[in-house]
Amino acid sequence: MQVTINGKPTTLSGPVSVTDLLRDMNIEGKVAVEINYAILPRSQFNEYQVSNGDVVEIVHAIGGG
Repeated sequence: MQVTINGKPTTLSGPVSVTDLLRDMNIEGKVAVEINYAILPRSQFNEYQVSNGDVVEIVHAIGGG
């Protein structure tokens, strides 16, 4: 299954939830996830299955001042 993650073509073994994708990528903390150019609410991370052809953007929230 081919997807694009942060602009990079990526092969996944099959559909995976956003939560599992983040875990598999060792991404923790506060992140925003966009799927096919639409922000995915955090409440849907467990439910949404990343599918073939999806474009995923993952952005880390960084505090500063």
